[in-house]
Amino acid sequence: MKRIYLKLLTIAFTLAIASCSLDDDGTNFQYAPLEITGASLPDTFELGRVYSIDVKILRPDDCTMVDRFDVSRSFTDSTQIRTVSAVGIILDKEKCNTVDDEVQDSFQFEVLYDKPYVFKFYKGSDDQGEPEFLEIEVPVSQKP
Repeated sequence: MKRIYLKLLTIAFTLAIASCSLDDDGTNFQYAPLEITGASLPDTFELGRVYSIDVKILRPDDCTMVDRFDVSRSFTDSTQIRTVSAVGIILDKEKCNTVDDEVQDSFQFEVLYDKPYVFKFYKGSDDQGEPEFLEIEVPVSQKP
């Protein structure tokens, strides 16, 4: 009985492996930062709350899709700094049509510190290739 079970398992495994195709269909992609054109934050954060941060992102063509946000943190003695960039997937296609479309997306943000937060949203690069940011500072209040 064990031998029959082992043979059936081997046949099933072989069929499963053989049915998988590793052929390349020619669709490749790369990740790239996308331009953030605007963000909506409250006037004040409340310590301990979770907020949904709405962000407007420029989608330059129909080969570009918004994938996720990359948020890095740093701080000074008096401020919490969050640098936010939108990460896009750009499909490697021969022809992409320009759309210049603004897409709205959001991410969740939990207020953990009582110091003000400065959000630096990546807007793109200037003529010298230096990154430019939209900066928004939000003070934090204690719970009532």
